[in-house]
Amino acid sequence: MSLRPLLPALLSTLLLAPAPAYAAAGGPGDGMETARTTRQLAPGIRLESYDRLEADRWLRIDELVADLDPRTGVRAEYLGTGGGSGPVTLAEAAARYRPAPGRRVVAAVNGDFFDIRATGAPLGPGVGSGRLLHSASPGPGGGAAVGFGPDGAGRLLRLGLDGTVTLPGGRVHPLVGYNAAKPPAEGFAVYTADWGGKRLPALGPGPAVELRDGRVVSAGPAPAARPAPGTTLLTARGTGPAAALAALRPGDEVAVTARPLPASGPAPVTALGGRGTLVAAGSPLNHDGEGNNTAAPRTAVGLSRDGRRLSLVTVDGRQRDSGGLTLTALGALMRRLGAYEALNLDGGGSTTLLAAHPGAGALTLENSPSDGHPRPVPNGLVLTALAGPGPLAGFDVEPAGGATRLFPGLTRTLTATPYDATLAPAAAAPRWSTDRGRIGQDGVYRADRPGPAVVRVAAGPGAPGKHPAGAFGAAAVPGGEHAAAVTGPGAGAGTGQGPAGASGRAAPGVAAVPLAAPPVRAAAGSGGGPEGVLRLEVLGPLAGLRAGPGRIGLERRGESAGFVLTGYDGQGATAPVEPRDLTLDYDRSRWRVTEDGRGGFTVTALVPQASGRLTATVKATGATAGLALGVGSVAAPLAGFEDAAAWTGPGAAPAEGHPGPGLALEARADAAAAPPRPLPVPELTRALSLWVGGDGSGARPAVELAGADGVPLTLRGPAVDWTGWREVRLTVPATAEQPLRVTRLSAAPGARPGRLLLDTLTATTPPTGPAAPGTARPDPVVGTAAQAAARPWRFAVGGAPAGGGAELVLTGTERAPFLHRGVRFVPLDTGRRTLDRGAGLARMRALGQALEAAAREPGTAALAVVLPYAPDTLDRKETALLALRLAEFRRTTGKKAAVLTVGAPRFTAGRQEGVLTVAAPRTGRTLFGADAFAAPGRDWLSVAPPQP
Repeated sequence: MSLRPLLPALLSTLLLAPAPAYAAAGGPGDGMETARTTRQLAPGIRLESYDRLEADRWLRIDELVADLDPRTGVRAEYLGTGGGSGPVTLAEAAARYRPAPGRRVVAAVNGDFFDIRATGAPLGPGVGSGRLLHSASPGPGGGAAVGFGPDGAGRLLRLGLDGTVTLPGGRVHPLVGYNAAKPPAEGFAVYTADWGGKRLPALGPGPAVELRDGRVVSAGPAPAARPAPGTTLLTARGTGPAAALAALRPGDEVAVTARPLPASGPAPVTALGGRGTLVAAGSPLNHDGEGNNTAAPRTAVGLSRDGRRLSLVTVDGRQRDSGGLTLTALGALMRRLGAYEALNLDGGGSTTLLAAHPGAGALTLENSPSDGHPRPVPNGLVLTALAGPGPLAGFDVEPAGGATRLFPGLTRTLTATPYDATLAPAAAAPRWSTDRGRIGQDGVYRADRPGPAVVRVAAGPGAPGKHPAGAFGAAAVPGGEHAAAVTGPGAGAGTGQGPAGASGRAAPGVAAVPLAAPPVRAAAGSGGGPEGVLRLEVLGPLAGLRAGPGRIGLERRGESAGFVLTGYDGQGATAPVEPRDLTLDYDRSRWRVTEDGRGGFTVTALVPQASGRLTATVKATGATAGLALGVGSVAAPLAGFEDAAAWTGPGAAPAEGHPGPGLALEARADAAAAPPRPLPVPELTRALSLWVGGDGSGARPAVELAGADGVPLTLRGPAVDWTGWREVRLTVPATAEQPLRVTRLSAAPGARPGRLLLDTLTATTPPTGPAAPGTARPDPVVGTAAQAAARPWRFAVGGAPAGGGAELVLTGTERAPFLHRGVRFVPLDTGRRTLDRGAGLARMRALGQALEAAAREPGTAALAVVLPYAPDTLDRKETALLALRLAEFRRTTGKKAAVLTVGAPRFTAGRQEGVLTVAAPRTGRTLFGADAFAAPGRDWLSVAPPQP
């Protein structure tokens, strides 16, 4: 398995990060942190983003930490969608939000559970600026909320409704619902222009009364749209309230009062509903056996005992890169993060976190929503801070696409965003300079020779002025960090792509920023004023180019997808190649290709059906890479059920199909049908189709798949409320990890017992053709037996016992590390998968111990990890994490490193980030010549592959 596609920007941070400690992290039974970045958003607000490897899952976690002390000026405020449009994405809601004068929005998270299948309105209570916006609906939430007082301090509370309806004659009735998504079954409820749903709930057959200025203006059937500003819609349920409402006439005086009613303590200024207390009085709660206690994406809010330290946490889930948490595990996490009390907010596809960069006016998406894109939500929390503008304090310097590496003769586009002492936008024109290479005043840096380079930006001459959005500001990169080292906030913190390129985390060792940071002090530039600094690394000469991904399949005309071109040097170090350094050759009558503003490209289909190829060429070197393109759909049959008798599982049996043979499946909890062997799904499949013979029972068919690394994925069909045959289309989510295999068909029971008939399972995929073939050339480490014999000593992999010039033979059965002639050999057990009962965690801890030992041993000059060949045992993230750890070891110690795979199907050799990788085949004898103490810059191994 090649690491190269997984590490395009992973190690760009290593030049910035301090030397790591190689000791294994965590204690027995604990996971280990594999990456972390810290970014200051404003004085008193920071973002902590980190990855973890647990015994049974990978995790990506983002935590907004805010100091709610009045001296910081930080506030948590209610964020609604506004405008009565119902749920919108968190980014849209934050862009619409208008904080108080002198304040700005610096971060946001999604909020309450909501009536997702009907009104779209939040189910819990909501208070904004001291005003009740909506009361809780009847149900499991019970009015649970997080609230913030006038001094900013927060607490968890139960929030009810204190309201009345006074009818003509002075009759006073309790108000039981205020903009509630699901009004109670008995009593009066009102709806106002603050209604946050897309349409009003079904209010029953009785009349509704419109009030304006305390008087009835009209009566009639309840409308579906929200009331106009200044109008209150009064509704009633139950015999008595409905009769009293029906008696009202235009002109009648009706008074309505409503305010939030906390179970104890003062009413909050801001409150947001949630469901499920996670931590109470410093103790995490156990939700085992309760509903919703499954591993899923999560959002939570936590508070310190005094309510001054706020943690807003998101955990990605339902993805190979992050498996999510149960409520019980989420509570334990919140307690470890310091929460004295914590509340669960809406999770799943709703989990979203946004944060600002220094000087930026817009927020960027920091987590990876499980739907593959942000879900519209009805509310959330925003963090606001003082806005400035104040005097220039520095520049946030960003490279295109977050890449701090490039190749000699090629370019990197840089942007500089000015900020003031509060990290709010400031006004300044940038003046660029560098100690190596060239940089124009447009921010385009051109490299000359390998090695480190420092780029500086200071305020230019002339009157400073505001710049249009995007002119000097960093581009938003969803789901990732920007690779930059800036003078000011988080100085010295390296950012980039994390293990496996999965989450945009930096390498471990990133500098932390204090919670309540003092105003940023500008560093003195060459002219004595504030500046920004970015450290770049110019790699070796470009050796090759590849496209990522290698294939793009679009479903229809007008649809788009992105790709990047990544180069690599002779040591396997990688960096993206920018559009300005490339020429593209493709059929312009079928495709439109544009720059995406982040160092990559966007391709758009101009026709409904086509296939083709794009070729990219580096102008300076002539290196090329190909990309297969396709648009439209091709039906690929997966199963016709001619072998239905061979499909096994409870409740499954052969039956009449549509037409011909088919499969019958009982609709019950344990019913499933597995094929004789897993069915491979074509790459880039957009949907699966299945013919279903319905019985009107409401049962739901499902296709169960296994993704890359065995990650399960279930595609659920609609409730079968029909009889006869109908084709059902099941969309494959964009987050599905290829390759996919069908492992089972199942049927969830409906309202009554059912039996579904199934036939003809088909995959719909674009007609892209094969990916462009690679152009790899033999690595210089590959040589002859004579070259191996010229080294100071030799070892072999496979074949006969030691002898024939080999001092030792590796068989893949070694169990303990050992040192031989300056090389520490480290066997790692590949008998179990990464997430199988902590196998990956054990390997990474064993590797950490070996790296620590090798780093401190004067007699160790090289380290070789020995892996018995076991395809798919080390998942993509563990494989890349292994490469990262070895590259860190090589960089920080100056010692050599290699990965040796024993018993592979065929011989391969290469390198990633200077770490040699050799796969020795199971047949024959692979001979290695070794010189652990070779001069710097020279390979320490020569490999003679077995002869056919």
